[in-house]
Amino acid sequence: MAHNRKLALSGIALTEARIPPRPNATAANRSRDELEQEMIQSGFLEGAPFKWVGLSIRYGLVDEAEPHYQEIDPKDGELPLAIEIDVHRLLGVSEDEMAVVYRKTALIALIHAGEKYHLKVNRMKELLAQA
Repeated sequence: MAHNRKLALSGIALTEARIPPRPNATAANRSRDELEQEMIQSGFLEGAPFKWVGLSIRYGLVDEAEPHYQEIDPKDGELPLAIEIDVHRLLGVSEDEMAVVYRKTALIALIHAGEKYHLKVNRMKELLAQA
């Protein structure tokens, strides 16, 4: 994938629930942009064996406490992660509430990956505690 992103979010439906696309995309993009800046400023990726994180959020029925890992892509340096969230948390809520869900979910995944690869996770932990 040719881009300069350090964090990319995508969504995968595991249920037939329909999340309104406009507030959903705006909330996800806003959360991604904020967290990507935090990753850069905190030095999260310093010494990492990957260049960026691709996080697939699975819209399912449970909130997983840790992400699923795939192998780091040697071509573009992506660390592919996936984590399931309860889709009900995104139904009938405001764009701001959606952004909070994405932010917390991404932070959980980033902290787990950061700890696995011995990266700087203190700022990410601070942000999760504030959320």
